Amino acid sequence: MYATLGKIFDQTVSKYPEKEALVDLRKNQRWTYREWKEEVHRLANALIAAGVVKGDRVSTFLFNTDELATALFACTKIGAIFNPINFRLKAEEVAYILNDASPKVVLFEEQLAASISAVQSQFPATQFWIIDGEKPDYAKSYYEQIADASTNLPEIEVNEMDTYAIMYTSGTTGRPKGVIHRHRDMVEQSLICTAIIKYTKDDIGLVIAPMFHCAELHCCIIPRVHSGASSIIMHQFNPMAALETVEKERVTVMFAVPTMWSMMAQQEGAGAKVKSLRRGLYGAAPMAPVLVKEVKETLGIDLIQAYGQTEMGPAITFLAEDEQLTKAGSAGKAAYNHEIRIVRPNGNGPSEPDETLKPGEVGEIIVKGPCMMEGYFNRQEATENALYKGWYHSSDLGYLDEDGYLYVADRVDDMIISGGENIYPREVEDVLHEHPGINDVAVLGIPDEKWGESVLAFVVSKDPNLTEQELEEFCKNNNNLAGYKRPRSYRFVDELPRNASGKIQKFLLRELNAESGSR
Repeated sequence: MYATLGKIFDQTVSKYPEKEALVDLRKNQRWTYREWKEEVHRLANALIAAGVVKGDRVSTFLFNTDELATALFACTKIGAIFNPINFRLKAEEVAYILNDASPKVVLFEEQLAASISAVQSQFPATQFWIIDGEKPDYAKSYYEQIADASTNLPEIEVNEMDTYAIMYTSGTTGRPKGVIHRHRDMVEQSLICTAIIKYTKDDIGLVIAPMFHCAELHCCIIPRVHSGASSIIMHQFNPMAALETVEKERVTVMFAVPTMWSMMAQQEGAGAKVKSLRRGLYGAAPMAPVLVKEVKETLGIDLIQAYGQTEMGPAITFLAEDEQLTKAGSAGKAAYNHEIRIVRPNGNGPSEPDETLKPGEVGEIIVKGPCMMEGYFNRQEATENALYKGWYHSSDLGYLDEDGYLYVADRVDDMIISGGENIYPREVEDVLHEHPGINDVAVLGIPDEKWGESVLAFVVSKDPNLTEQELEEFCKNNNNLAGYKRPRSYRFVDELPRNASGKIQKFLLRELNAESGSR
């Protein structure tokens, strides 16, 4: 039988029982693999005592905590389905997921209790366990529940094709969908990431990206467990605190979204604090080539990019350390055992997998590989469309170059058509990122009576004196941006709305623009 996530955890415990496995900085607490296994088994037995059986869902609504990591592996041992929820969601958004997933138990923390308190009465069949702080009347104490639980786990048959988790998509274009992943999918993902990132038992990883997101869980934490490495958990990201932790704990590897890398690179003395860091992984959102260069020069570390989507586990491609500048702007080549095609988009339904395009031609990115989701939870039609003819249809636009490197242009829904010409927001954003007065930027199309659509740029400025006219001149004089692609209007904002994975929520920018236009 193929290994399950619970089995790989046990294998690592048997090989490295006294090696440090987990550190929670908020509590200043450390566990060896043997000690962590006892915690995992206590929680697993407590869940069984609470009525959780194989196939039941267990949700977490937590920031980065050791309890979240423990819940993941406790679920894998008893066949429960792990469901981590985005801690940035508001009460009604949480209620939507709880209604869809119908968990038997929800773990939450005091800092997020207001959202749970607002909706818990809608779910009388769900138990709510709080991990810290004062216990509300409707909740149970997590630590009281596990206090007397045994560390000896009953044998429960879990196999590789059983569902491991339901991971909800970020919902950048609408209601989030629950992505079903099996144990085998994630063991395969772990092996791929271990090979590419070169995890070893001697690695020390810092967890600063959200743990509910598959980039951190599936590309970092699970592969480190698989390898016998250590994970140090930071409750919430702070750029200087992250750098100081790297220095103090001798961290060797970490994942961060581009905005996090940018914030760390801008801290005074950043390069001196990351001498132990041998490799940095980035993904979840594109990193402009100018930012890649800045991070490499400032921090002096090797970077690896992963492009992916929750539906694929997530990693689809990797761009290696020595390709960051020679193939700047690329997402890299297909991950091991994955196949990528660029096909002609179909506006009336799923794209046809056989309608492939030539190198350099932009089309929809479709993928096939061993980490592909089983489907969407409670969404049969969406599953059939997304997995049409055995390929995952990403709704991302991109192209392959002559060497087989993937370049992601944008989402299908974000493409701008101005005067009959296709404009991909990312190419405009990459040019604007080169301006020294810009800290962050997002581009979208807005209605235009003459051209159909025109380009609007939302700009977060480093320089309070930066003007629209200066940016217009900058774009006019840039040889990498055709005249018809230039923004025709600019809006200066304090920040861009991003979801927890670092992706810009352009639907919120469209709403903001519509609201301002109606005044």
